Amino acid sequence: MLMLALHGVRTRWVTFAGSFVALALGVGLIAATGLALAATFSAPDKGPQRFAAAPVVVRADDQLRVRTANGVRTRPLARTAPVPPALVTELAALGRTVEDRAFPVDLAATGRDGDPRAQGSDPRTQGSASRAQGSGPRTQGVEPRTGHPWSVAAAAPYRLTSGRSPAAPGEAVVTAGPGSHLRTGDRVRATTPAGATTLTVVGTVADRGFESAVFLGDEEAARISPAVDALVVHADATAVRDVVARAGGGMDVLTGDGRRRADPGPDRDAEALVSVNALLGTAAGITLFVSVSVVASTFSFAVAQRRREFGLLRTAGATPGQIRWTVVAEAAVVGVLASATGWWLGAAGAPLLAARLVDAGLAPAWFAIGEQTWPLHIAFWTGVGVATAGALAASFRAGRTAPTEVLREAAVDSRTMPVSRWILAALVLLTGAGLLVTALVLDPGDALGRKAYITRPLLLIVGVALLAPVLVGPLVRALTWLPARLPGATGVLARENASAGMRRTAAVAAPVVITVALTASLLGTVATLAEAKATEVRTATTADLVVVPGAEGRTLPPSFVERVRAVEGAVAGVSRPTAVTVLEEGTALVTSEARAVDPARLTAVAAPPVVAGRLTDLDDDSIVVNEEWLTTTVGERVTVWLGDGREVSLRIAAVLATGTGGNGVYVTARNAGGAGADRIDVAVAEAADPGAVAAALRTAAEAEGTGIRVLTGAEWAAAAAPGMSDSTRAGLWLILSMALLCTGIALANTLVTATTDRVRDLAVLRLTGASVPQVLRLVAVEAVAVVTVGAVIGAGVAAVNLAGVWGALALLGVRSGVVVPWGTTGAVIAAAAVVAAVSAVVPAAFALRTRPVELAGMRE
Repeated sequence: MLMLALHGVRTRWVTFAGSFVALALGVGLIAATGLALAATFSAPDKGPQRFAAAPVVVRADDQLRVRTANGVRTRPLARTAPVPPALVTELAALGRTVEDRAFPVDLAATGRDGDPRAQGSDPRTQGSASRAQGSGPRTQGVEPRTGHPWSVAAAAPYRLTSGRSPAAPGEAVVTAGPGSHLRTGDRVRATTPAGATTLTVVGTVADRGFESAVFLGDEEAARISPAVDALVVHADATAVRDVVARAGGGMDVLTGDGRRRADPGPDRDAEALVSVNALLGTAAGITLFVSVSVVASTFSFAVAQRRREFGLLRTAGATPGQIRWTVVAEAAVVGVLASATGWWLGAAGAPLLAARLVDAGLAPAWFAIGEQTWPLHIAFWTGVGVATAGALAASFRAGRTAPTEVLREAAVDSRTMPVSRWILAALVLLTGAGLLVTALVLDPGDALGRKAYITRPLLLIVGVALLAPVLVGPLVRALTWLPARLPGATGVLARENASAGMRRTAAVAAPVVITVALTASLLGTVATLAEAKATEVRTATTADLVVVPGAEGRTLPPSFVERVRAVEGAVAGVSRPTAVTVLEEGTALVTSEARAVDPARLTAVAAPPVVAGRLTDLDDDSIVVNEEWLTTTVGERVTVWLGDGREVSLRIAAVLATGTGGNGVYVTARNAGGAGADRIDVAVAEAADPGAVAAALRTAAEAEGTGIRVLTGAEWAAAAAPGMSDSTRAGLWLILSMALLCTGIALANTLVTATTDRVRDLAVLRLTGASVPQVLRLVAVEAVAVVTVGAVIGAGVAAVNLAGVWGALALLGVRSGVVVPWGTTGAVIAAAAVVAAVSAVVPAAFALRTRPVELAGMRE
């Protein structure tokens, strides 16, 4: 039987070619994503950077530490305290010390001659520095950097590559990477916490990759930022620890590799890999799902086409077990060859995938494939297992072929689905629907999680694909009703051919169902959630004007805040970003983003979705939480840790609706942990002139000279609305492109195989008087009709998923519409139609080059 299996593969190579290509591609994608996934399990050990040349570094502990029954739990603090002046003095007695101060500096270049000039920077360096410092991307020509005193540059160490060190106020040394245009002699407009000034670049240092820095003279840096953020001590580490311990704790003494904790964003490399890990894991899972579906569908169709062949084998004495073994053996042969090819493709494609992730901004610049080989082994045996498992179900149908069945069976598929397939389809659909209903009833927010909106469509797609032989019949008749009534026989023949070959129609429609359902579900869900979040921002903002800093992640000068409060007719609600942490169930520390606001003016400039309590009851002894908190009873007290690590007990004044998760926590400025104001919401008083208030605010902003922006409420809401980010869009397209490639190959393979086996039908049409163009047009119309059927079924699955998302949003109190990616979905359907038409027409055109009489007399 092994020789028979090998002979079957050789003689029916067209049938198995598509399975081979689809499986090899699937294994290659799994291997490539597996290798990339393995590279995300550990970040490279770069060692200390910011203080690599410093013997001992003293800084405040940046971790909140809470002792629980299960040990000490830690969370990062929103704000780290400075080194106390008394401790600085005590440590200076041990040896030479260098004070480090870190403060925001926003540069807007003016050039050598004082004319405004756009200032470039290395995108890679700027991106890493922005993430490390939390400053966000450059805004309106402003380049966010971090300021330090020049004396601390030797701790990295930085070395001058041109010019000299700063010797007077207004002089600066800057990091200059490969993409930066800053050079010695340039004059730049700089905004610091002390105000706006003009700096002259007197020297440059090489960019070290972890921050974009501006070094000023020590005295000028101390004037701008008096607090000492870190202290370099040239003394024995034990003596330093003794002094710090006597001072009362709360400070870290860092030596050796521990100095890395003082780097900007010390965990940024590991954190950057978390999203890459999730993305690649999702891509590998969807690729595996699509590969299994495609291979199973392909082998099922191949077995259905070979009923006469199996009937003849049974007549010749083959047992059902031998028939099944032959089908599985053929699949194993194809699986081994395709998996070996996929092994090679994956090993070759993994570096390209890593490079693409870096180029798209999904992975850090240093990301690369490691030396692990275990993903290749897993991919290989997964491919063999997928091929064998995909053929196993079809082999049972082949084994049930009776010896005389071939003699009485017509070419029309008149059989209904087996009971086992009905049961499996029902179980899968009930599981998918059950998960959705359970989430909507118990926790609507869970239905909006990434895992939920990715896995749930897969279950529904599988269930509907199993029912494809039943669904395609009515849909074919419904969708071809009008074409069948148009003049000519093309519509009628396309309808009857598609209706007669249900297995062929279902096999062609299945890849389209997967493609359309995945595309519309994933892109539609992400876009719908983005629109819902934007709706929340617009609804919650009632301010007429919003004042924000010139660059993201910066704060507004206290002097400017007071000037805004003094503007006549302006009701100014000043807010600060902070965070609060709560210990849930005695074991888990959960940190929530929070806003520190003025309770007396909050309701005048904002309308958060309150479900219990009153916002006006907020005071220094209370907190506003949302429904996600375990404690949501108004008046009850809850113990929290503020952004600076202080533990306080606050009374719940009000509870907000959960929404999409963006409704955070509100506290007062006293509980902000020392955070500066980053936004002022302004409502114009009834008797005031809106134009005059806006003009006064813009005058104050221009006088400050720091790039402060005054926006209307609508402008701010549009800018602040969290739309689909470029990285999210790139990640989705990476996932979908893998699935689309697999399903496209499956679609082409099924149609090529099906068209090749219909040469006698095409010959009969030619003998009845149809011309070659008419036959080819019929083949193309039939292929497009079947694609349309698959698109309708896939759209139905996507509609169910998007309806679930809309229902979850409605239950969470978010009134937002569903966003359907019509353009992308239409493009996918059009591409599938083109692939289907070409895959059907090309083999038909080759077959029709033979005389119709010879084709009609061909044996299978």
